[in-house]
Amino acid sequence: MTVAAPLESPPDPTITRRGEWWAGVCALAPMLLGVVPFGLIYGVLAVNAGMPAWLACAMSAIVFGGASQMILTQLWSAGTPALIIAFTVAMVNLRHALYSATIAPSLAPLPRRWKALVAYLLTDEAFAAMTRRLGDSGPRTRYRHWFYFGAGIALWSSWQLSTLAGVLVGAQVPRDWPLDFFLPLTFIAIIVPNLKHRAQVVAALVATALAVACYAMPHKLGIMVAALGGIAAGMLLLERNHRGGQQAAAGAPDSKEHVA
Repeated sequence: MTVAAPLESPPDPTITRRGEWWAGVCALAPMLLGVVPFGLIYGVLAVNAGMPAWLACAMSAIVFGGASQMILTQLWSAGTPALIIAFTVAMVNLRHALYSATIAPSLAPLPRRWKALVAYLLTDEAFAAMTRRLGDSGPRTRYRHWFYFGAGIALWSSWQLSTLAGVLVGAQVPRDWPLDFFLPLTFIAIIVPNLKHRAQVVAALVATALAVACYAMPHKLGIMVAALGGIAAGMLLLERNHRGGQQAAAGAPDSKEHVA
């Protein structure tokens, strides 16, 4: 006797590539309130640091990372050797390895060109938007990569335009303005709305404390120490809660034994 294979549910016609792409754009849109001024500030600081306008814009297209571009600009103005600049930027961008490890399972069935595209567009803000689709199941997962693409390209476009605007007006902004103060404010605006569980709050607090304590470490290594410490603290709390839940379930009496 043969058993018929279960029929797959037909795709939902309301879920389309264009709809998911636009949903990604809309998910990223609120973050542009912090990204656009950030790009303007970078463009201004790059010009004031003596970086050629074409190089400042090229950095936004090649490096495409606000924090690393800010640090690169500071090292450039200080006359730091190119090898140290490259190493420092690479260390700062190591956090993207954590982002990619989270996104990778959802990209596994896709061709390499899609993986390369999403990898290039993966930034802090884009990752925050992309995580909204990681837990999806059912028909919506079919075009999930279009959601990623929409979120990433919205950020990329605004970053390039805001950088260009900052480069064009950079010469008119006084150099003594503390514009780099807006850098941590932007990341705070990204992180705080996404702290929804106790483990996430603990991870953020531990990472913040370590970032302050390790601020004097060379080559911005304190950023990686803070990131790894925050992840470890969050994972330990999750493991503790998981074990507590298992022990509570094991200690609960079986309701069938109390039935007369």
